[in-house]
Amino acid sequence: MTKKNFVQPELARAEGLAASAVHQPATGHDTTHVVSPTTTDWRQGALTLASTGVTLRPLQVEDAASLMTMLASREVARFISPPPATLEGFARFVEWAQASRAKGEYICFGIVPAGCTMAVGLFQVRALEPSFRTAEWGFAIGSEYWGSGVFNEGAELVLDFVFNVMGVHRLEARAAIGNGRGNGALRKVGAVQEGVLRRALLCHGVYHDQTLWSMLAEDWHAQKLGCTVQVH
Repeated sequence: MTKKNFVQPELARAEGLAASAVHQPATGHDTTHVVSPTTTDWRQGALTLASTGVTLRPLQVEDAASLMTMLASREVARFISPPPATLEGFARFVEWAQASRAKGEYICFGIVPAGCTMAVGLFQVRALEPSFRTAEWGFAIGSEYWGSGVFNEGAELVLDFVFNVMGVHRLEARAAIGNGRGNGALRKVGAVQEGVLRRALLCHGVYHDQTLWSMLAEDWHAQKLGCTVQVH
């Protein structure tokens, strides 16, 4: 991915963001549902994921102003690459995201809490191999929505979609070790810490060690059924 794109590798990973996860998503509840795409191919057509408190949809150019405001705060921006600084730059990013989705390489959802019309954050998923069996996700959400439950609901929707619709087998994430909220969010949704990547992230002129996290489709399905996940 080129530097002109918002989704540089460090942002496509879980640098971030996602500080709203303070409780593990509940399993077996009926408040969350996925609104299926209008086509069986996730690469094209209308696509909306929804639960009681949040809707996830592909980014729109109109989201640019709200996202720039939400992601520019010091708390959120500490561990992410800078987003576009202009509406025009964000429009180019949205166009790139749409083209990448059509190619089957990447998908980006805007996070729209109940009662809102514009996105206040985003979830990103990108392929790590052409088959998309191995993928990587990242997330960012405005600090005023931290602790609101919006991340919990959105993450569950994304994970259901990734494993049940996209057919991902292994989902990875990377978070700077100093990013306590991001690491805590990944742990609470059931990700497994695999190791430390030394000085793997250059952010705002400083190299950071990263924690490597993973989830397998079997882990997620077992978690949804309330089973204990065994890590080998």
